Amino acid sequence: MEIVEGIGIGVAVIVVALLVLFVRRALFTRSGGIIRLSVRVTTVLDGRGWSPGFGRFVGDELRWYRMFSFALRPKRVLSRKGLAVERRRLPEGQERFSMPSDWVILRCTSHHAPVEIAMARSTVTGFLSWLEAAPPGAVSPRLASQDWPAA
Repeated sequence: MEIVEGIGIGVAVIVVALLVLFVRRALFTRSGGIIRLSVRVTTVLDGRGWSPGFGRFVGDELRWYRMFSFALRPKRVLSRKGLAVERRRLPEGQERFSMPSDWVILRCTSHHAPVEIAMARSTVTGFLSWLEAAPPGAVSPRLASQDWPAA
């Protein structure tokens, strides 16, 4: 009888864990502004270290959540103010096996350290638009430096 109880408790724990993962994902994805995004968390081995997840745009921040995590807080937060794209490239070597073929890898610099993110080619345009956009009421540094004719 003890074995059956142990198996029952184990199955219940697994079901609850899966339920928490799916509820967490459903809460984040229903609010909009969500993209599929992989972040390179380690560069020890060439082409490895990619962690799948999803990004959520919240104001001037891109918050990245790991796909398979119980955490409610983002694993990484990228601020639009300190983020710049250095270069973009296609997956090469081992990376081709860890992500879809239509994804693009962006090497970015932020205030803290360089970061590599991968996303679908169709998502890159939206990401770059968000990165270059100024919040409502703010003056873009590019526009402020130009001489505009008086109205």
